[in-house]
Amino acid sequence: MLHIAKGAVAATVHGMLGSGFARVFALALVSAIATIGLAQAQSQSQPQPQSTSQSFDTFAVPSGSAPHDVAPAPDGTVWYTAQAKGVVGRLDPRGGKTDRVLLGEGAAPHGVITGPDQAAWITDGGLNAIVRVDPRTLAVTRFPLPKDRPNANLNTAVFDKRGHLWFTGQSGIYGELDPASGHMRVFDAPRGAGPYGICVTPDGSLYFASLAGSYLGRIDPASGAAQVIEPPTPNQGARRVWSDSKGRVWVSEWNAGKVGVFDPATHQWREWPLPGRDPHAYAIFVDDRDIVWLSEWSANALVRFDPRSERFDVVTLPRPHGNVRQMMGRPGEVWLAESGTDHLLRYRSRGANASGN
Repeated sequence: MLHIAKGAVAATVHGMLGSGFARVFALALVSAIATIGLAQAQSQSQPQPQSTSQSFDTFAVPSGSAPHDVAPAPDGTVWYTAQAKGVVGRLDPRGGKTDRVLLGEGAAPHGVITGPDQAAWITDGGLNAIVRVDPRTLAVTRFPLPKDRPNANLNTAVFDKRGHLWFTGQSGIYGELDPASGHMRVFDAPRGAGPYGICVTPDGSLYFASLAGSYLGRIDPASGAAQVIEPPTPNQGARRVWSDSKGRVWVSEWNAGKVGVFDPATHQWREWPLPGRDPHAYAIFVDDRDIVWLSEWSANALVRFDPRSERFDVVTLPRPHGNVRQMMGRPGEVWLAESGTDHLLRYRSRGANASGN
């Protein structure tokens, strides 16, 4: 049973955010809410991984969760957003234990990433706020968007090298949060609605994809201005982005059914159509070996693309209508959230040993 004193939480969060705390409306979920989340986790049977093929392990999450995004943490656990439940969950795949944290009335969490502080950082469209969940206490802190930026439809976030969090909103915005001061800047995106995936490259450059705008945007972190970079295929529906180790930016092109890459060093593009009939590329992730992974909705599959050989491999998901909207990984593993089946998946990539290395 977890008990959190109100004063202790307030002091901890205040110390973390510094003197700028007064500018941010922060909510720490104290013992009542945290205890509810843990009690709900303990009351459910703990899911165990089940081999569904030679490569997939599957973990059930509570029915109706509609897990949207997933984020493996350095300690071996995995965060996920239960968008339909207003909850963020934390799975320990080693034993199947799951913690569930209620984010507040009206919450609809979309994206989740692990920050430099090891906390879960969440884009919540229902709360119209960035949300932090402490990895030790499970206390929740909210960073609401300015009042003149309602209904941003918050989507995805990433940390830059300074420790600032950048985020997108499909209603036509992107923004920056400094967790230390609580200061937030929000900008209008070129062409209005559409900002979706966002990534940072090894040199610290920031890029986002606009689904409705069908472009790749590069953000100047100083001014906040965004430069539009046009992919070769018009109306391709750039959805999510990920950088490889060389700083090339990989894009899943939803409408076109292609994977594209932009090389900032040469300002050149390349694109490849995914295999199959009428493919739709949604999620994208580039692993530590620069292998590109995509979720393909028409085939209900995980797609592996090796840029060196320009070869695709297609692995069918273990259940129909998986609807994988986002992926992330760590060496030897790719993690997927099946929003359509209420499962998380672990795919052990080729060449990984039993420890996942």
